[in-house]
Amino acid sequence: MTLLSQLRDVPARLRNEARQVPTHDIDEDDVEVESTSHAAAGATAVAVAMRRAIGQMGVRRTAASLTRLNQVGGFDCQGCAWPDPAPGHRHPAEFCENGAKAVAEEATRQHLDRAFFAAHSVADLAERTEFWLGKQGRITEPMVLRPGATHYEPITWDDAFATIAGHLQRLEDPDQATFYTSGKTSNEAAFVYQLFARSLGTNNLPDCSNMCHESSGSALSETIGIGKGSVSLEDIHQAKLILVVGQNPGTNHPRMLSALEEAKSRGAKIISVNPLQEAGLVRFKNPQTPKGLTVGTPVADLHLPIRLNGDLAFFQAVGSLLVEWDALDHDFLEQYTTGFDDYRAHVADLDWSKVEASTGLTREQITEAARMVAESPATVTCWAMGITQHHNAVGTIKEIVNVALLQGNIGKPGAGVCPVRGHSNVQGDRTMGIWERVPDHFLDAIRDEFGFEPPREHGLDTVGSIQALRDGKIRVFFGMGGNFVGAAPDTEATEAAMRNAALTVHVSTKLNRSHVVHGGEALILPALGRSEKDLTGGRVQRVTVEDSMSAVHASHGPLDPPSEHVRSEVDIICSMAIATLGEDSPVPWAAFRDDYTEIRRRIARVVPGCAAYDEKVDEPGGFVLPHPPRDNRVFETESGRAVITSTPLDVLDVPRGRFLLQSMRSHDQFNTTIYGLDDRYRGVKGGRRVVFVHPDDLRDLELVEGDLVDLVSEWKDGVERTAKAFRVVPYDQPRGCVAAYYPEANPLVPLDSTAEKSNQPVYKSVVVRLERAGATNGASDRGSQGSPDQGSGSNRQDDPHHLS
Repeated sequence: MTLLSQLRDVPARLRNEARQVPTHDIDEDDVEVESTSHAAAGATAVAVAMRRAIGQMGVRRTAASLTRLNQVGGFDCQGCAWPDPAPGHRHPAEFCENGAKAVAEEATRQHLDRAFFAAHSVADLAERTEFWLGKQGRITEPMVLRPGATHYEPITWDDAFATIAGHLQRLEDPDQATFYTSGKTSNEAAFVYQLFARSLGTNNLPDCSNMCHESSGSALSETIGIGKGSVSLEDIHQAKLILVVGQNPGTNHPRMLSALEEAKSRGAKIISVNPLQEAGLVRFKNPQTPKGLTVGTPVADLHLPIRLNGDLAFFQAVGSLLVEWDALDHDFLEQYTTGFDDYRAHVADLDWSKVEASTGLTREQITEAARMVAESPATVTCWAMGITQHHNAVGTIKEIVNVALLQGNIGKPGAGVCPVRGHSNVQGDRTMGIWERVPDHFLDAIRDEFGFEPPREHGLDTVGSIQALRDGKIRVFFGMGGNFVGAAPDTEATEAAMRNAALTVHVSTKLNRSHVVHGGEALILPALGRSEKDLTGGRVQRVTVEDSMSAVHASHGPLDPPSEHVRSEVDIICSMAIATLGEDSPVPWAAFRDDYTEIRRRIARVVPGCAAYDEKVDEPGGFVLPHPPRDNRVFETESGRAVITSTPLDVLDVPRGRFLLQSMRSHDQFNTTIYGLDDRYRGVKGGRRVVFVHPDDLRDLELVEGDLVDLVSEWKDGVERTAKAFRVVPYDQPRGCVAAYYPEANPLVPLDSTAEKSNQPVYKSVVVRLERAGATNGASDRGSQGSPDQGSGSNRQDDPHHLS
């Protein structure tokens, strides 16, 4: 199929523009969808991306933005954190389908003004879906919901900052405020944001890392001394074996498929370890190459359909076989590691019956994978939230590290560990100090640079902040981007907690669920998007971001903002700081606001690895932060060595008649932003309240495709949480496992169901039962609020409730 024929659904007048902007595509025809009536959607990635972009932005804005996306001198995609190729090696269309959708959502010509809010009460907006809210367009001026009011109304920026300052100044304790950060926040904004919170006197700095890769940071910090991955993009290209574990690149990190294609062209083999066989790891069609336009590239050489929560057992079994076969790098183990003797004794007693029960795999399947690992001279293991969002996530990641250390696969070309971050600057935010448990040396550097003593007591993470809001211990919630309510677990508990606040503030570009679940008083502060020009202070400003592989680079938006009343994140934070802390603060907030270069100069003196920061980001492509294990095989742990750990192997017990549920994205969403109601690579069209179930499990339940069921989660607190009216979809996956989209499934995740050590919510191994719709009672369904295609009884007409 040619690129032009792929664009057959784009109107003829748009083809000339679209024809020159290829994106990444996946050969959906090579994936069997269990239900033949759920045929994959016919639109290709190219046609979908261009139709969405041009439809929302128009031809000129589409050309102005997409030609600058992920380019040197351009702006960084506001989607995932996959790294860019080196300068000189980037394609003219260096973006994927979902990256184009992300830009289109942000740069839409659809705008919200005061008339919209006057026409829609908060109660009305609360009945709308997340999809509908997001499609209403860009927020163009600050809005306030007064105590007892029914509608948001306009407020001046000065009055908004005065309102925030008044609430913060009336707090009895600075720890009665919490400051959340989304992964799209720039490094400059993140640095001044954490500086403001600590100037105020609190370390309450929850962020989206708490919900996505906190387990990775915990495990990696304990084992190799740094909570970041140890590979570069070139390592992916040079690897001889790549394990893709608990991850769906085709939807969540589509540009990763180009890197896997490059590795395959150099002879690499790929193992996919995931409950669902996802389209992107079967065959990848890349329209940027002649082969991609014709036959595509088969991706995974081996797919292991692992049972949910079985990854710890899998990697421990692989490690035991490497030890048994003496497929070890003894020099590396002796020179750089500690704990091997205990580990060897631990895996010698491996109970294979537990391994098979936990993984759902046979010993032969695991042995086949282990042979591929043993024979590989350079192996990279990549993972995402399919690994991090379990009770035993930290232990699982330690087992991944164990396997890497056994063969010396850290600190050599083509090898390493690679947590793939899901949001564009979530790693950069943490580097800049967005962390409730930042180390003392970082606080010492703040003290020495700015002349005030920052608080030392650790603050609250996401779960801790929700619990404190619930208990009345937090009075002010400030959200820097994102959709906190939509992303957080235990939706009913989260919403009740947020309503306990005296003030909720959200810095946002578009409407989402968090704006209608508010405190006694609420503010919406409209911010510039990544794709837009920043002329704060009367000069052209730039910001910087860090990708999944520790590369830092500049970002300049090319588009005009949606309104003269929209401000940059840096402007909003610094103006709030001046209003709250006064002009005599030791931090030069006004100078920071007027010239972001001043912020980068302070970053250079405070943040480790950032010396000469502003000068380095002037270089094409920016620079790479130091990573001692990768760079020099230096492990900054207590022992000075990489730590091989021994973790008990337990099988997650699921009562008879119950299932393990994982939440996941559809292909037509990014995080909680819903782009559309189709998931063409899984064969779903026109709906989101679906649950994927193995056909044999459906037969045992006496259910058939299309039946409506309620999902009921069971937890040790004795409370049953219910999400109602999900259509069942037969799908090949391990028996006893089911899957549903978030945020629709988030109400089923108990607030205190978290990963050991990282306190990350457990979205991926929730014990549930399936009841015929209407058979459950007594439990409310907060999942129906703000979720697309709600079942009967809803007055929502904006989303079709059908599956074709």
